[in-house]
Amino acid sequence: QVQLVESGGGLVQPGESLRISCVTSGRIFSESAMAWFRQSPGKQREIIAGITTRGATNYKDSVKGRFTISRDKAKNTVFLQMNNLKSEDTGVYYCNLMVPLEGGSWGQGTQVTVSS
Repeated sequence: QVQLVESGGGLVQPGESLRISCVTSGRIFSESAMAWFRQSPGKQREIIAGITTRGATNYKDSVKGRFTISRDKAKNTVFLQMNNLKSEDTGVYYCNLMVPLEGGSWGQGTQVTVSS
């Protein structure tokens, strides 16, 4: 069964940090590049960070230097450490394959709200 379960979101003030997690099940996830996506209010879902099976990472310019993506293959988990959060980081965060399968599954996401 293919499954993605995101958690760890919440309400924080600007400048604070959060670490969100995504537990995956399904061999395809452990053998593929993974990514975090964000859907901000009124906007389309966009990729913000990716990690290959070898640990190479890439980031959307707006989060470079603040966010760090990592993965624990033994635990089938992908993490996103978010530091110095800004109001524009508010949104629902999802993890998935770096190139999601057309018609493939998405998790429920985890809400991150940055507000004073």
